[in-house]
Amino acid sequence: MDQYRPGRRELLATAGTAVAGLVAGCAEPRTDSSIEGSSSHGIDRENRADGSTYTEVYDALIDSVTQVRVFGIEDPFTEEEGRGQGSGFLVEGDYIVTNEHVVAGGEEIDLQYINGDWTSTRLVGRDVYSDLAVLEADHVPESATPLGLTSDYPVVGQEVVAIGNPLGLEGSMSKGIVSGVNRTVPAPHGEFSFSNVVQTDAAVNPGNSGGPLVDLDGNVVGVVNAGGGNNIGFAISAALSRRVVPALVEDGEYEHAFMGIGLRTVDRLVAEENDLSEATGVIVTETISGEPAEGVLEGADRSARRRGEEIPVGGDVILAIDGEPIPDRHALSTHLALETSPGDTIAVEIRRDRREETVELTLGTR
Repeated sequence: MDQYRPGRRELLATAGTAVAGLVAGCAEPRTDSSIEGSSSHGIDRENRADGSTYTEVYDALIDSVTQVRVFGIEDPFTEEEGRGQGSGFLVEGDYIVTNEHVVAGGEEIDLQYINGDWTSTRLVGRDVYSDLAVLEADHVPESATPLGLTSDYPVVGQEVVAIGNPLGLEGSMSKGIVSGVNRTVPAPHGEFSFSNVVQTDAAVNPGNSGGPLVDLDGNVVGVVNAGGGNNIGFAISAALSRRVVPALVEDGEYEHAFMGIGLRTVDRLVAEENDLSEATGVIVTETISGEPAEGVLEGADRSARRRGEEIPVGGDVILAIDGEPIPDRHALSTHLALETSPGDTIAVEIRRDRREETVELTLGTR
């Protein structure tokens, strides 16, 4: 699957443009927006303004970005069938990546490319824990080429653009920067969290979900998950997508490593109540019965109340995994997501009863 290796888009290289510079309910039934307008892709390309680096990025990528229309979704209020919409992009052959929440519950899924072509699809695979899904399109325009998922880790301040279909307005672009990395973002229903998420201030709205967040070389930094709040958006990282997407293409599913613990980042209050010299690491609040950590790690056996909140006391404090420091829950989540697989045995460095030791834990499947 060579297309997952990053590479500068051909048009950008030819133009010599080096790097210059949760979730919205996109799949929920909705009526047509009163906002209408054709894409700028339909403007006379022979008689136009000079544009900018962003114009060159847009022109290089837009043929590979699609609008995703989902039909047969049940409206939770009326119990009638409705439709949803989002975005997607080509990654290999006839395969399109989008968000799992965009296609969830749909009976039929169609795509529309920027040139106006429509095509039907089949759902190849989906993974609720990473909010990623892969569709196989019946038709891909000759002008569409796969977008590469970058192998570079994004940095705060890096310029990025989001391309997609906010509010159903096809072929839209917004620009911004990477505002944060390695975020752990709660899923819509709060039952779990998305790991290794990229935060951006590029404007994204319902309909952007599933579209690419790209750098100015045209490489995909993340798959937009158009939720958050005012002036904040998120994207499932390219690093996680590079693991999940090939598995969805090959097997239709992806298995995530699972420890089976409740946890909390060690802050100052936790450190004080547990006689820790530093406010670092992750304290185990509980171990889940029948899961890998049971009998290996120890959860908190009591709590203290400080400043109106319950502070776990007595649990193991995870300091490192396989020699990699774990300063907080985001680091733990990212390490499990990117460096481990179910069945792996990991060395967990912990602080227990005022002494440090290392225990081995064999990971299960979430």
